[in-house]
Amino acid sequence: MFKTLRNAFKVKDIRNRLIYTLIALVVVRIGTLLPAPAISRDYTNQIFNSDALGFFNSITGGSFSKMSIFALSITPYISASIIIQLLTIAIPKLEEMQKEGEDGRKKLNELTRYLTVGLAVVESAAYAIGFGGSGALEGGLTFTNLIVIIASFTAGSAFLMWVGEKITQNGVGNGISVILAVNIISRMPSDFINLFQTYIQGQAVVQAILAALIIILVTVATIVFVILLQNAERKIPVTYAKKVQGRKMIGGQTSHIPLKVNTSGVIPVIFANSLMSFPIVIASFFNVSPARTTFLPKVLKVLDQNSWFVTKSFGDFKYTIGVLIYVALTIFFAYFYTSITFNPIEVSNNIKKQGGFIPGIRPGKPTTDYLTKVLNNIIFIGAIGLTIACIVPIIFSGIFNANFSFGGTSMIIIVGVVIETIKQIESQLLVRHYKGFLND
Repeated sequence: MFKTLRNAFKVKDIRNRLIYTLIALVVVRIGTLLPAPAISRDYTNQIFNSDALGFFNSITGGSFSKMSIFALSITPYISASIIIQLLTIAIPKLEEMQKEGEDGRKKLNELTRYLTVGLAVVESAAYAIGFGGSGALEGGLTFTNLIVIIASFTAGSAFLMWVGEKITQNGVGNGISVILAVNIISRMPSDFINLFQTYIQGQAVVQAILAALIIILVTVATIVFVILLQNAERKIPVTYAKKVQGRKMIGGQTSHIPLKVNTSGVIPVIFANSLMSFPIVIASFFNVSPARTTFLPKVLKVLDQNSWFVTKSFGDFKYTIGVLIYVALTIFFAYFYTSITFNPIEVSNNIKKQGGFIPGIRPGKPTTDYLTKVLNNIIFIGAIGLTIACIVPIIFSGIFNANFSFGGTSMIIIVGVVIETIKQIESQLLVRHYKGFLND
């Protein structure tokens, strides 16, 4: 990786792209420090700085707990992108756009932008009304405060979307993914400092060394596991029949279809975390504390990852049942999202049109059935791998009461973005090398 970056800085075009990306990310981080108007900082720090909301604080780079102008971050854009992808299945016109190539993608991207702004307005209005009901607004819930908050949050989310697209065009990597990864990374130093102060500083030498080794081991093991999961793939061999074209014999070569084990990426865990965290966010507006003993707070505690694997007593450990909900949601979204992004029928038809076949499998429906069977198997393996990567840090956190905002979900996002960005830089270096060879 470091060799790739060193070589990249030697090429002027790639160096300019890297610098452009760095400047854009600095602007994003500055924006996380700009407070949104009309909101009481003391009140929001009290209700939003809980460990239960660590996931939102992590993906927004701390903007959520600070209620800065970037409090919504790029979550409306992510939601809008997924909704548009879902609608391409239900609406034939959108499906046609998707198949139109570059022009169709531009139209879908434009629809995604409009939907992003619409979702940001709705979320901003919900926050403003919630703040007004909980007394977090300076001057109360007035029309002016409502408009100011909606305008601030929506503008912040739209600006991040624009910056992300500019990074994609003029920088390196997928801009939205890079912003998301940098937001998560920005929270990690404070988490490691908290772990150091809690388990190492002031402890006996042996205990401090043991704690440091456990923290390092869990972190490194999670990173290595995520890297293996992200790179794992099942290669389906495809053989193309020989045929005569003019006076030449073409075909006869063997290729393969790479099916990633983690076919849906980090989408399943993001959706699972969001669905389980959303009720906690809503409840915080109404001062519903998970520590209370009534029914609703108990439900919130089941959904709160910081309540899982707490071994002090059975009364604490019983809330670990929430893991079953988390696993079920992760597996469901893994299958659901993959069914949207990968169509075995379409792949089978393309193989048949190009005169190819999978050895031992007849073209047509048998090929479709075979691809579907293989895909279902690796989706399950990938979903279980995602679950393991996410739950191991939660187990560590619950047993040792080590509260931190990053975990398996964050690691998957960071590792995935780093791998894809490095691959993009390498491909640009390769293109540059070929251009130089041709010019010579």
